[in-house]
Amino acid sequence: MTNTAGNTTQNAARNAGRNTLAMTVVVTGASGRTGSRVARAAEAAGLTVRAASRATGFDWWDRSTWADTLRGADAAYLAHPSDVGAPGAAEAVGALAREAVGLGVRRLVLLSARGEDQALPTEEALHASGADWTVVRAAWFAQNFSDGPLVAELRESGELVFPADEVREPFLDVRDIADVVVAALTSGDRYVGRTLTLSGARLLTFGEAVAEIAGATGRPLTYRAVSTRDYGEALVGFGVPPEEVAGMTAIFDTLLDGRNAHLSDGVREVLGRAPRDFGDFVREEAAAGTWKV
Repeated sequence: MTNTAGNTTQNAARNAGRNTLAMTVVVTGASGRTGSRVARAAEAAGLTVRAASRATGFDWWDRSTWADTLRGADAAYLAHPSDVGAPGAAEAVGALAREAVGLGVRRLVLLSARGEDQALPTEEALHASGADWTVVRAAWFAQNFSDGPLVAELRESGELVFPADEVREPFLDVRDIADVVVAALTSGDRYVGRTLTLSGARLLTFGEAVAEIAGATGRPLTYRAVSTRDYGEALVGFGVPPEEVAGMTAIFDTLLDGRNAHLSDGVREVLGRAPRDFGDFVREEAAAGTWKV
């Protein structure tokens, strides 16, 4: 599967011509869940990646760090560090996009969220920046089960507690997001001014997803749904700032109401293949020991 993805992005770059192969792409959040995979996919396609994170001197909250990161680049991948619909995201993305355009970095790809109403102002801020933009609206990441706090719950307690009952979600492999981003960057103007909506291959409840992980690992993992309110109170108890919790739970109240219980064809449209299946992701991560105690 990895070789197929690499060939897809490499072929896209070759087809776009020599100038594309010389492209320098700024990748924000380059050490994060999506940015790290976008960086790898871009490098596999022959692009020059300029990692943008606090480790490299870039800070979303310090505008004085932006110009040095952007200057001389050809394109940028924008992933807001908290959530694309979080308070302040529209202002930050809009300001960064305008600065990029002013420095000659017109080709911008924004990671957004499928079905998240709170993300729309951020998308509109990108549209208004004067950039040659593409928005990638992604379904819930499969890698949310393997990276970050959810995997810690599964690994340490054997139980995942989350505010999603029987809602179904087409969990999307982040590697598919990375391949789509690179294809969008290396396809000339084909995806400029377009919103690409991505999902995984099939619908699963969160409980069914955890059951697949349990089956692959041989561990008795369980899922327990709670209300958004109870989940928020638990987060506050763990030390998450109340204002951050309020924004997060407001997003969950809408994003997990069933509106995303359908498939989208963006992966096939852009890459000419089906999305990676959640079961394949689970088997790979289980083999790597992701959920071992």
